[in-house]
Amino acid sequence: MFDNRLVIDSHVHAPHLDSVRPEWLAWANDFSRDHDWLAAYDSLGVPVPAKFDQLLAAQGVDRALLFCEYSPRSTGIQPIEHLLHLVDYNPARFALVANINPHLHFPLVKELDRQLDYGAVALKLHPVHGNFDPGDKDLYPVYAHCAEAGVPVIFHSGISSFPGARTTFGNPELLLDAVDYFTDLQFVFAHGGRGWWYEVAAYMAQHKSNVWLDLAGCRQKNCPNITSTSTSIGLPRR
Repeated sequence: MFDNRLVIDSHVHAPHLDSVRPEWLAWANDFSRDHDWLAAYDSLGVPVPAKFDQLLAAQGVDRALLFCEYSPRSTGIQPIEHLLHLVDYNPARFALVANINPHLHFPLVKELDRQLDYGAVALKLHPVHGNFDPGDKDLYPVYAHCAEAGVPVIFHSGISSFPGARTTFGNPELLLDAVDYFTDLQFVFAHGGRGWWYEVAAYMAQHKSNVWLDLAGCRQKNCPNITSTSTSIGLPRR
């Protein structure tokens, strides 16, 4: 029934393996089960563009959003530059998503613009791994900049099992003021409030016109009425 629809995987991590903590590799191996995801990597742990492209094509993915991450406290630093070779290989399938961390980047808007200049189509905030409050007023200039540029903000909502993560910063309620203040800015709650915030995230998505859910990593039993693994929004091409 979905043959004529564009399939977008809105949550893809494709790091160089030497940039992630051992706990990330253990997690990837555990949850991949029998799937040979490492076949898309070379002997140095770098994604091979042709193989990675083929992997997603085989899964029926037409377009994928690639995440970088600057979270030295938890998973490590996977800079946006590590993803450029994938986008260069097939820009029709791959698109970049920027990432900033207030503990590492200042001025924040300057770093955001640097990554947007690479062609990023959205901004991902990972307060749980980065150890910061997404509702902090220091981020308001970033939200204002994204609203003006038409760049959606993806927010990790919910728990994380990695050492160094601060789960309290995954509470969707922390963004209530920003959602109400920046009504022209589209917010995407990654993982849909995974853990004990599913109902909070769902309520906000139902009652706030600028809130969307990305259901990557959500178990089907927690989202019984959802048939896809992610809810996508219109993302601008830069």
